[in-house]
Amino acid sequence: MNSLTEKKTKKAAISWSSSLEDLIGKASKKSYEKLELAGIKEVSDFLWAFPLRVLELPPLRSFDHIEEGRIFIGRAKILNIQAKPNFRVRGRGKAMLYNIMVHVQDLLSDKVLSLKWFNSYGSITSKLSKVTYLEFMGEASVFNGQSQFTNPDFFALETPNDPSPFVTVSNELKIQYPTINTVSGIHVKNFIDKIPKDLWDNIPETLPQSLIKKKNFLSLGDAFKVIHAKIKPTPELETKAEKRLIYEEFFEDQLKIHLRRKYFKKPKAKKYAVTEEVYKSFSNLYPYELTADQAKTMVDIRKDLVSEHPMMRLVQGDVGCGKTTVAMIAAMIIIENGGQVALMCPTEALAMQHFMSAHELFGDYTVRYRLILGSTPAKEKKLIQAALLAGEIDFIIGTHSLIQDTIQFKELGLAIIDEQHKFGVDQRIKLTSKGSGTHCLIMSATPIPRSLSLTQYGDLDISSIRTMPGGRKGHKTRIVTQETVQQFLSFIMTRLSLHEQIYVVVPAINESAEADFHNLVETLERFKKYFPDHRVEGLHGQMKSDEKAAMFKDFKAHKIDILVSTSVIEVGINVLNATVMAIINPERFGLSSLHQLRGRVGRGDKPGFCFLVNDKQISALSMERLKVIEANTDGFKIAEEDLKLRGEGDLFGTDQSGSQAQKRLANIVLHADILYEAREDAFELIKAHDPDIEKLLEKYSTDSRIFTTA
Repeated sequence: MNSLTEKKTKKAAISWSSSLEDLIGKASKKSYEKLELAGIKEVSDFLWAFPLRVLELPPLRSFDHIEEGRIFIGRAKILNIQAKPNFRVRGRGKAMLYNIMVHVQDLLSDKVLSLKWFNSYGSITSKLSKVTYLEFMGEASVFNGQSQFTNPDFFALETPNDPSPFVTVSNELKIQYPTINTVSGIHVKNFIDKIPKDLWDNIPETLPQSLIKKKNFLSLGDAFKVIHAKIKPTPELETKAEKRLIYEEFFEDQLKIHLRRKYFKKPKAKKYAVTEEVYKSFSNLYPYELTADQAKTMVDIRKDLVSEHPMMRLVQGDVGCGKTTVAMIAAMIIIENGGQVALMCPTEALAMQHFMSAHELFGDYTVRYRLILGSTPAKEKKLIQAALLAGEIDFIIGTHSLIQDTIQFKELGLAIIDEQHKFGVDQRIKLTSKGSGTHCLIMSATPIPRSLSLTQYGDLDISSIRTMPGGRKGHKTRIVTQETVQQFLSFIMTRLSLHEQIYVVVPAINESAEADFHNLVETLERFKKYFPDHRVEGLHGQMKSDEKAAMFKDFKAHKIDILVSTSVIEVGINVLNATVMAIINPERFGLSSLHQLRGRVGRGDKPGFCFLVNDKQISALSMERLKVIEANTDGFKIAEEDLKLRGEGDLFGTDQSGSQAQKRLANIVLHADILYEAREDAFELIKAHDPDIEKLLEKYSTDSRIFTTA
């Protein structure tokens, strides 16, 4: 077989399931390794790498028709080339980069303009120096009253009358792809252009034909071809293609959620039941009546605990609504039946707070409870590990240390996870897998918007606690500007004179723990100067566990008047005498974090006050965000706004931070109506055992990320 036949055979062998190496060749190994890390592992994944923009190219015209901000194609003679090295920036392999300016004269008029390339490799200068004529394309801008083009695309011409290369190559369209994991958009486009034409005409359908007809959808193949401009797009076609693909994403998610839910409900679970008399004795340990929502949530939990399959329930509610009370009663039901309970928290501060609450509730004898943290001494950890395995500990409270392989249980009946949004899905799975058919109760003080509850938490049953316990005064929030700082400081002095306590929170600067520490120290010194007659102390995440514990204890005992802290106090602190929460540079926090922080005050019979302190000018957008917090106390409303700003995260992986790897077009806020529609259709077809859906479910069941990311 000659080399030409070999190439043809290899090209013909490319399918949508082919690897990237088969498509783009070994010479591009670094590129396909980077693309694989970004989730593009086979040829079909390129279908979801959508163009940033598709522009219809204008005809070749004279410089007289240049318009600022619009794409222009021109043809010109090179007059001169200036290339100045940029000594401050280096390219790959420390190659010299140049700022290049080329003056060109229009071939269709006498006008002259400049083409500029910044931080470019010398190869551009080399190419330009070898030609007399070129055709260029770019977006026009104006500098000093003169038209110019920055970093335009160009082709060398042998004669002034050569055919237009842009029209020949791009079929009258300019398609720009995004950079993916440092692989440039130009390279991404080159790789997509390698996909054989016959594949574009054979994109497998996923939805049942009956559904496509009912919804008047484009076929999946046509939708992708419109988006990638394999079919010349029109506004109507683009709208139809986008809706089909948004629906496709949501529909696929709902099938995967169904599989995950089915998977985790599959194991047999031990039933844990107590009599009404015993249940009442547990709830009577608290000095107050359960609210209507707490009582309803307990009905849900008790039903789950006597079903044949493991409970997977999310209890959501605003800060201070009483989720922990519900969780502790559920824990007592398990312990009463001889099972063990694990409570996992995202921070040591919150774990210590729960441990202190357990001590107040159980005392020294009724329940055997222990605390294990990352900082717990190795010798003590070994003793705790042995006691857990022997069943000598009923209730273990800890941080991520609970999911380490060294932690094993005799009978883990219930895993409680507090502040679920701080963990990844895989961590939830790791903890529950430490028992057989372990029940799982998840708490979230960040209320889950409905659209997110059907995606990120769609495999969970959800109970909401909206009513707040009686007797709480709540909190008021005010934005402090440079003009009102003195009034704010005077207000703090007034609250201190009433023997109340103050939190001052500085932003956590992720890039540098050192910078975070200095930010705290500077703020601490400022407040010591402002209030020299009061006890002002600092708390931050770099402190040792015993130092933090001592600080919490001193603040609770009112040995400290003002606690200056990082967001380590966002959860886990319950000091009823603390009435003021001052948050410095609040624009650095997410809305949900701000809402959590102000939930530290107004928890008792004294009113709480939250101040969002801006000691510098902030953008209009940041101010609008802060006004959402100032005007709203409803955590559900705030969660909706926060979701709009941060995105929804990776549904079937570890990423919870709004990555675009999973959602490409679909947005659960902007397209909530399509989400609800897709969910309803998906579950209707699942219930009807539709053959096409059964095939899809079988296909997705091989994706291990749906069930575990460990």
